[in-house]
Amino acid sequence: MTSIAETAPAATTRPAPARSVAHLSPDERAARGRAARNETPRSSHGRWAPAEHRPDPIALLEEQATSRVPELVPVRYGRMMVSPFTFYRGAALIMASDLAATPRSGLNAQICGDAHLSNFGVFASPERQLMFDINDFDETAPGPWEWDVKRLAASFEIAGRDRGFTPEQRRAVVAAGVAEYRERMQQMAAARNLDVWYAHIEVTKLFAQLEASATKKQQAKARANLTKARTRDSMQAFSKLTHEVDGRR
Repeated sequence: MTSIAETAPAATTRPAPARSVAHLSPDERAARGRAARNETPRSSHGRWAPAEHRPDPIALLEEQATSRVPELVPVRYGRMMVSPFTFYRGAALIMASDLAATPRSGLNAQICGDAHLSNFGVFASPERQLMFDINDFDETAPGPWEWDVKRLAASFEIAGRDRGFTPEQRRAVVAAGVAEYRERMQQMAAARNLDVWYAHIEVTKLFAQLEASATKKQQAKARANLTKARTRDSMQAFSKLTHEVDGRR
């Protein structure tokens, strides 16, 4: 019989030392960004052409389907077939495959991976505040920050086409979206780490700003959505993603 002493780790065993993480100063971060921009100019992100050996988009979807619940795959395909925008929503893998061959700055982050406009919404924080933010992280992974920005910007363009917006209107929406991203990043770059951590968009203040330009019908719809959003929290996700077994969840 093996004793506990024989299976216990040796007394001399020590935990591995913590990995040192370099913290750059604001000036060093700015210099790093300028160097990355010189290597990959902003103009290089404005062009895209299919790669010579581009994977077949349908083949990518079929490959991805092997890891999904078989009974739900036809449902997913049916939803994607409704419109170009619904196809785009379900085609994160296809876009990631296309973006893999595009220029990148080399600055990686923990990206959403599927940052289209429908994956932003209102939900309740643990403090019961209504927040507006990304609400879907199924595809999250370390990757180039540019991929999230490009996927979000493209979603505005495609959704605008789906809703009948003119080319001029779509261009204005896309330009406003990326301009807001740029300005917010400039603000974050000058902020302290804790200020960035606690930064958020509080819905009540946002609604007050938008109320002046919204119609009564739009305001009523927004209020109904806010009421529904109060139920979107961790407990809702817990009840949705689990089930009871012998009286216990």
